[in-house]
Amino acid sequence: MSRIRRKNQDLIIEVASEQFATHGYAATKMVDIAKAAEIPKPNVFYYFSSKDKLYYAVLETVTQPLLEASLPIEELDDPVEALTQYIRTKLMISRDHPHASRVFASEVMSGAKVLPEGIRTKLFQQSQLILEKFANWAEQGLMDDVPPHHLMFAIWSATQTYADFSWQICSVMDKPELTDSDFDEAAAFLTKMVIQGCGVKSRV
Repeated sequence: MSRIRRKNQDLIIEVASEQFATHGYAATKMVDIAKAAEIPKPNVFYYFSSKDKLYYAVLETVTQPLLEASLPIEELDDPVEALTQYIRTKLMISRDHPHASRVFASEVMSGAKVLPEGIRTKLFQQSQLILEKFANWAEQGLMDDVPPHHLMFAIWSATQTYADFSWQICSVMDKPELTDSDFDEAAAFLTKMVIQGCGVKSRV
């Protein structure tokens, strides 16, 4: 793919993410996306032949990083290191893909009716792998016998809220947007809370 083509696609996806996040799927029109991106409407259809395909592309910009986020849990043997990297990676997704994250959250809250079946399956398989790893760590005495489902849900909610409820968070913190240092501080705090709260231990 040429650099210019990739640049144009990325621009359209970025603008579409904000439009879908702000107005919802049904209320967003391709002409609105073209206008916000300051490009002719035919150009949008040149790269994405339908609103559905553009919506899927927006979802993929966040679902693919979400699927890759669990690699530390999958590949690392040390629970402290794996959870530290996992929590930080999840927060960075909220930082780097805030609009797409809100689109994904809205899609999930509406019953994931438009989410492609392939992505649904991969996300489900990922969650099962995480749950199995948590259970294994508990069995090995590397963490307390906490409910693995609720630990996973807590990490999801604690990290994704920085994108999905960014307006409220910024309002409470009295700043227009969160900085990198805010996300670093959040990562350090959430990691400490999970590791200490769940009695997570490093392998000796």
